[in-house]
Order: sequence, then C-alpha cells, then structure tokens
Amino acid sequence: MRWLTIISRCVLALFFVGGGINHFVGAEFYLRMMPPYVPWHEAFVVVSGVAEIVLGVLLLLPKTVRLAAWGLVALLVAVFPANVHMALHPELFTDFEPTFLWVRLPLQGVLILWVLFHARRPVNRAA
Repeated sequence: MRWLTIISRCVLALFFVGGGINHFVGAEFYLRMMPPYVPWHEAFVVVSGVAEIVLGVLLLLPKTVRLAAWGLVALLVAVFPANVHMALHPELFTDFEPTFLWVRLPLQGVLILWVLFHARRPVNRAA
C-alpha cells in the first residue's frame, strides 16, 4: 500500500509542477482565466505558477508532504474563482466545450480530496 501512496504523490507532484511550468509557457491562457475583479493578473499568474512548482516538489519530500499538501489545498481553493470565471465565460475559452468547463468545477473538489489524502498524518507502524 505504501508504494501506491508514493506513486500517488509522484503523479500529483508531476501534475502540479507541470501546471506551474505551464503558467510561464502559456501565460496568456492563465491571464484569460483571471476574473476582472481580481487585481494584478500578471503577478497572480506568476505567484500561482511558482507556488505550484514549489509545492509540487515539496510533495515529493517526506518531511514536507503535509505542508505541501495543505499549501496545495489552499492554492486550489484560491484559484477556484478563476475556474468559475471560465465556466461563466466559455466565449473566452473556445478550445474547450462549455460542458467541460462546468464539469471541471466538481473535479476541483476531487483534486482537493486527493491532495488531502496526503495531508493526513502517517500511521505509526511501530505502535
């Protein structure tokens, strides 16, 4: 079972590090995601990208898994309004079917639960 947890962490780490890198490679996409009421679009795209990369890497280190997981939960909650903005304005995201933009919203909850799985305290095997 332990190896499944390790694989799960590695997949999550790759997902977040890759997503973070994409904030810089495809910044224009992330800028379109920003709701108009959020200030400093460019700064938030950069900060969220760096956070995804750093927290994704920290997810791989046993001593920082819990910190990384809670940081990723906070990040996922913080970016949720951008996902709602996407669903409400499909005309800005013509590469995606409007239905997909709505389906993404509950998937964010699934992703949060997956990350929270890694935020739990490890079972003490010596007891």
